[in-house]
Amino acid sequence: MNELFNNITKLINGDGEEIAKENANMNSDTPAGLMMKFASETSKLYTKQNLLSEKTLKFMNDNIIYPHDLDYYPTKSLTCLQHPLDKVFAEGTRAGHCAIRPSKRIETTSAIATVMLQGVQNEMHGGQAIPAFDFYMAPYVKLTFEEEIDKLVSMYEHDFYEAMGTAEVPFKDAINKYLENHPITEYVIRDADHEFTDVAIVQMAMNNTVKRTHQAMESFIHNMNTMHSRGGNQVVFSSINYGTDTSPEGRLVMRELLNSTYEGVGNGETPIFPIQIFKLKNGVNKHEGEPNYDLFKLACKVTARRFYPNFLNLDSSFNKDEKWNAEDPKRYMHEVATMGCRTRVYEDIFGESTSVGRGNLSFTSINLPGLAFKALEEQPDMSTEKYLALETFMELLDEALDATAEQLYERYQFQCTATKKSFPMLMSGMWTGSEELDEDDQVGDLLKHGTLGVGFIGLAEALILLTGKHHGESKEAQEIGLSIIKHMNDKVQEYKKKYQLNYSVLATPAEGLSGKFTQKDREKYGVVKNVTDKDYYTNSNHVPVWYNCTAKHKAEIEGPYHKYTLGGHIFYVELDGDATHNPKAIMELVRLMDKNDIGYMALNHTRNRCLNCGYEDAEKNLKVCPECGEEAIDTIQRITGNPTRKPAN
Repeated sequence: MNELFNNITKLINGDGEEIAKENANMNSDTPAGLMMKFASETSKLYTKQNLLSEKTLKFMNDNIIYPHDLDYYPTKSLTCLQHPLDKVFAEGTRAGHCAIRPSKRIETTSAIATVMLQGVQNEMHGGQAIPAFDFYMAPYVKLTFEEEIDKLVSMYEHDFYEAMGTAEVPFKDAINKYLENHPITEYVIRDADHEFTDVAIVQMAMNNTVKRTHQAMESFIHNMNTMHSRGGNQVVFSSINYGTDTSPEGRLVMRELLNSTYEGVGNGETPIFPIQIFKLKNGVNKHEGEPNYDLFKLACKVTARRFYPNFLNLDSSFNKDEKWNAEDPKRYMHEVATMGCRTRVYEDIFGESTSVGRGNLSFTSINLPGLAFKALEEQPDMSTEKYLALETFMELLDEALDATAEQLYERYQFQCTATKKSFPMLMSGMWTGSEELDEDDQVGDLLKHGTLGVGFIGLAEALILLTGKHHGESKEAQEIGLSIIKHMNDKVQEYKKKYQLNYSVLATPAEGLSGKFTQKDREKYGVVKNVTDKDYYTNSNHVPVWYNCTAKHKAEIEGPYHKYTLGGHIFYVELDGDATHNPKAIMELVRLMDKNDIGYMALNHTRNRCLNCGYEDAEKNLKVCPECGEEAIDTIQRITGNPTRKPAN
């Protein structure tokens, strides 16, 4: 422990890089960040010594499984949540030392959303998401518009009567009659006539509503990149889902959110949060002539410059919900939503499938290359029978899966002993059913609605060890890879029945863990080409980043895994150039989702910005600005699902 603490203190002098980048969203340079690292490592030690079973510890010591967020294990906290913020906006709630009143306008709604995401973040060890940002915000755009009408009526009513020469028809009635006969199909900014007529008043109110909504969205993005949580060392790991509200109000929210994202925050920087997820749906936004197709085109334009939004395919075979109805005002309840770079929570053996008010409880990942190394130790000679070690690998995988399921269940039982007062905001109605609890009630019965994730790392490297090639370069390896992950999903269905809980397979976003697995395997098995000769195992079922292939080929290889990884997955495309001026190319890439039954995708690229003159490009290793010659280059690249900013030169 002393050695570890000494390594942490090296961060003050700019050393200890591996420790610093374990969590890409945490600033380990600050006093709070350092304090979190000290607390984290101490808590991990306590967890291993007192809370984990001997069986779990054996698999961990063998470098086969790893329970994520071990430092938060003693706190009984949960991973993530899809916030049902419509209830908070409409009814209000409590936060800290005061009450939050029901929202009445778009600016307030935007502010409350940030407060709730920040507050609940402090009670969980994962991230926060809003499953239907467009639907939730839309009613408060309407209230803002009505507020603008009332202000303008009070200002200009006398002038209207004077201009018309009569007071027979009340001005407000005239406006309401106009709105009845001319339904608003879209908010647009136009120069209103300065005549005191009902038409002019409506147009002026529209213009003011657009401006206020834009400012509210701009403020929301700004707050999500500046408000800190967890002791002040980490911005809120936040995500928002949107795309299918076709009302004028919902469309306005999305349009101004996208416009604000495109413009950037502060001095024009690319915002890191919230992770934005655009939901795609046939009949809504995928094709020319559909009501939100223009927003899909705008989303592609914004992604080409700012990384976001990512894209979620509601029409994939596993995301479709037969209960979805275009006429249902709450159809978002039947839409899958995603948290962060991939967490998917939808199916529920205890009730109706939905993402709203639910989240992941915890997840544990399995080291597939580690199992392959172990299988080869037991079956080293593959010359007599092709892939003889594969059978041993599958036997070892079953043992690891059983141990993982058991460990997740043990952690779930421990989490169930927490009381409502341990999570004052989360259990105030945010988690499904929690509003019924008293302060000292245990949360156990409600946690059954959450998910338990069985994750995996390094399918590509495992296949190289077992077959000589990874799934991106060999059809045979692809078939074996699919059989491995399908088998994991089949086993998870057994665990659902055995434990009566929502187990799921997660295509793990590895971050620091994939490096830890690799380092330990290298120490044990030596340097193996394309396996342990690099710093990290490949995340989940991805084709290795060092393997050059087309986006089409990558989609064809990775897409088939999505139906087996319902705890979360993502398909990445790495752009080799600047697509800022070619949003059509982005749209064509997004269309790979339908062709390959892909559930969720993101586009990766580099974004450089000169802090001196504002010049931007996508050059991977830009050091000097080509416009002004300065070396102050702000570079952003993705690590797993969210962009990470590198310090300026």
